[in-house]
Amino acid sequence: MPSEFTNTNLSRFRLIALLEGISYLVLLCVAMPLKYKFGFEAAVKYTGWAHGVLFIAYIVLLLKVWKQYNWSFKKVVFAFIASLLPFGTFILDKQLRENK
Repeated sequence: MPSEFTNTNLSRFRLIALLEGISYLVLLCVAMPLKYKFGFEAAVKYTGWAHGVLFIAYIVLLLKVWKQYNWSFKKVVFAFIASLLPFGTFILDKQLRENK
């Protein structure tokens, strides 16, 4: 694990955000085409399940960092919306790195 992901709630949030973003892209760009073009339904089933677990972890950690770091409501809403958009969590991570 990279040294920038130390053992804090914010670093855990950033790591889960990146993993959640990757799982979302894999779901959209790999698993869904496999299902709808080739009938391979297991791709969406398992990728979707992993993405769902990561999304729940993302939300739990978002609530933790909101409280611990006194984030504004606007920043929390931005972080939530970022989780719904492809590449959104990568943009969020860049902003979090710049605002250290």
